[in-house]
Amino acid sequence: MEVTTEPTRLMRSLRVVRRFSERAVPDDVLDDMLEVARWTGTSKNTQPWHLVVVRDKDTLRALAKLGKFAGHIAGADLAIALVMDSRSDAFDCGRLAERLMLSAWSHGVGSCIGSIWPDNNERTAKELLGVHKDRWLHQVISFGFPKDPSATRVRASADVAMLPSIGRRPLSELVSWERFGKAR
Repeated sequence: MEVTTEPTRLMRSLRVVRRFSERAVPDDVLDDMLEVARWTGTSKNTQPWHLVVVRDKDTLRALAKLGKFAGHIAGADLAIALVMDSRSDAFDCGRLAERLMLSAWSHGVGSCIGSIWPDNNERTAKELLGVHKDRWLHQVISFGFPKDPSATRVRASADVAMLPSIGRRPLSELVSWERFGKAR
């Protein structure tokens, strides 16, 4: 299927980046990302979030230790903690995360979601960032320019097994028509 619009090309080109260069994300790019976040749709326009931008390297390293797959946060230029009003706002949290990641990618800035868990790690992250205990903090997104062209590709590391390159499943395996399992 040929992609015909620039927004569609952008969305299909988004890749996770876990290895970042030393190049700083400019403030105007960060401001644009935050404006896109501000305009993200939410259920009944509740906007149930607060964003904590973290640039301090010691804080980034501390956050990186609070999730099994959050290590990439330590090498990022910055991270944004998505602080939600409650756990029931998880769907809106996902919408917010994707919008931030796509807006960053439109500027050539890579990103990766770091899940903060289990609960004791969430408590530690809240204390570290001064977040009230009644709020929900489960996602911290790392941001930075990709270290090199291979930074957008999966690679083996000590804690992540190499995944097979499977590409994308065809739509015929993902979409049913009128009833589950019914082909077009």
